[in-house]
Amino acid sequence: MTAGEIIGATQDRVPLSRERVLQCAVDLADEAGIGALTMRSLAGTLGVKPMSLYYYVANKVEILDAIIDMVFSEVELPSTKGDWQIEMRSRADALRQALRRHPWAIGLLESRSTPGPATLRHHDATLGVLRNAGFSVVLTAHAYALLDSYIYGFALQEAALPFTGPDTAAAITEPIVELFSAGDYPHLVEIAAEHVLKPGYDFGDEFDIGLNVILEALARWLPKSGNGQKATPDLR
Repeated sequence: MTAGEIIGATQDRVPLSRERVLQCAVDLADEAGIGALTMRSLAGTLGVKPMSLYYYVANKVEILDAIIDMVFSEVELPSTKGDWQIEMRSRADALRQALRRHPWAIGLLESRSTPGPATLRHHDATLGVLRNAGFSVVLTAHAYALLDSYIYGFALQEAALPFTGPDTAAAITEPIVELFSAGDYPHLVEIAAEHVLKPGYDFGDEFDIGLNVILEALARWLPKSGNGQKATPDLR
C-alpha cells in the first residue's frame, strides 16, 4: 500500500464533521494561502467529494467566517481586573503571534459581516478594558482603532519581509548594500551598517518599541491623577 493509499484509508476511518472540515480549512490556508482554499481543494484534502462538505457548511463564506473566529479564539481575552496597559500589551502580543501562525488572516480579521462568538467576545472584552481604564466612548473607539491598525499593519509588514528572526536580515541586506555606488544612498548604508547588520538584529523587536509609544500616548488621554482634569487630545 502506498503512502497516499494509507492516508486515504486513514481519512476514510475518521468521520467527517464540521470541526474537522474547519480545521482542515485552517491547515490548508496555513500551508498554501487563503487563495488555495476552495470547496474543491478542501474536499480533495479531506478525501471526499465536494458535495459532502455542504452538509456541514453552507458555502465558502461560512467557512471564512468560521476560521476567522477560530483565529480569534486563539487569543486570550484581556481582563478588566488587570492594568489596562499590561492587558493591551498582552493582547497585542497574542494577536500578533496568532497572525504569525495564520498570516492569511491579516486581511480578513475585520472583513466579516457575520462575526462569530469568539470574535465578538474578543472585541467586547478589549473595549471593556479600555472603558474600565477611564477612556470615554469616543476615545475608546479611537484607541481601539489605533491599536489594531498598528498590530495588523506590523503583522502585514512582518509577513512580507524576506527574512525572519534574529540575524537573518544580513543575508538579504548585505548583498543589496554592496550593489550601491559609493555615496548614492548614505542613509540606507548608515542604517544597514550601524543597525540592521549588527549581530542580534531582529525586525520583530520593533513591535514592542512602537507599541510602547502608542500605549504611553494613549495614557495621556486619561484623567490626570489628583486633580480630576481630563486630557484633551487634538483629534482633528
